[in-house]
Amino acid sequence: MVGNLGKGPGGGDAGQAGAADRGGPAAERGPGDGRGDGPRSITVLGSTGSIGTNTLDLIARDPERYRVEALTANANVALLAEQARQFRARLAVVGDPARYTALKEALAGTGIEAAAGPDALKEAATRPAEWVMAAIVGAAGLEPTLEAVRRGATVALANKECLVCAGDLFMREVATHGATLLPVDSEHNAIFQVFDFGQKARVDKIILTASGGPFRTWDRAAMGGVTPEQAVAHPNWSMGAKISVDSATMMNKGLEYIEAHHIFAMPPEQIEILVHPQSVIHSMVAYVDGSVLAQLGTPDMRTPIAFTLGWPDRVPAPVARLDLGAVGTLQFETPDEARFPAVRLVREVLRSGGAAPTILNAANEVAVAAFLDRRIGFLDIAALVDRTVSRLQQRPAPTCLDDVLDIDRAARAACADLVAAAAA
Repeated sequence: MVGNLGKGPGGGDAGQAGAADRGGPAAERGPGDGRGDGPRSITVLGSTGSIGTNTLDLIARDPERYRVEALTANANVALLAEQARQFRARLAVVGDPARYTALKEALAGTGIEAAAGPDALKEAATRPAEWVMAAIVGAAGLEPTLEAVRRGATVALANKECLVCAGDLFMREVATHGATLLPVDSEHNAIFQVFDFGQKARVDKIILTASGGPFRTWDRAAMGGVTPEQAVAHPNWSMGAKISVDSATMMNKGLEYIEAHHIFAMPPEQIEILVHPQSVIHSMVAYVDGSVLAQLGTPDMRTPIAFTLGWPDRVPAPVARLDLGAVGTLQFETPDEARFPAVRLVREVLRSGGAAPTILNAANEVAVAAFLDRRIGFLDIAALVDRTVSRLQQRPAPTCLDDVLDIDRAARAACADLVAAAAA
């Protein structure tokens, strides 16, 4: 299954999963836990965020089909406890240790186990759930997601940072442990649906579409005055604050560029970014014979989530059906790298390799947080990320998780110093 990017649905080698293989053994699985022997067991890492709540929305519509093993959140104890009660989760974990008592009290008398802290987040991922939604935002999601991978689970990956800051390591772990990796990002999910892994050599390029965000038509001078409220108001998608800001800077598309490189094992020169303001075509794959295959749909994250939740089956999703007649016109533009320098920066980072992607990811998290706290301006985000990468990119590529975490810490500290200087 691109699944395991170590195997195809029919058990083929890495990079051989896809349409040609999807009639194999995996396609014979039933609608329950993937083996036809009962409800599919589910863990949602990051259940109170946008992806997590949309995942649980789908589960709530067919509750007999699923059994919830564990739910985790960073700090939102009230919503986490509500979700745990509704879905009768066996374990609820809050990432902030200071909120453990509040969670335990909120779950008193339910029989639901409560836990807190980073180690508890990792432990939640080791619980015996066949399907794990990896939706913890940021580098904090790396270690729990790796725990799910290492026990060979089916991992629906919504955390970009796993592949951006530890792509080679992460994909190696997927292959080693026979995990199944299913991309949740609408763009990678779209590519997955039309990418013929059985004829990968016949793929000319993959095309990531981007909405262009809320400032697609703004000039650079106007973008200098963008506020956090404006940056999180995405024209098409409902997302969390950090991802919305990334979309506004187009850093989000850059991170997806790196993700696509790892998921589909495609070289940078065969990956293209194309602005498509309507967000109807979620991405495309072009083949050597001139054919271009696209996946279309209304901009609703429940569609790609449902695709991964039902895999290898398809399950209903309560999304608006696409009406192309009503849409009328589809637009396409080349990204303006002068106004959105994050696109250029990410291309350079992927080509340079080494520690650069890890540095970029960490610096971006720090810079976005500073912008949301009103300590720096909108245009400072990409500029400070660029300066952080330039300072540290000579560090060698990480070879293990400890290396990744060391580079991440160094980059955060360096970017924080730059933020402090910019805010002074």
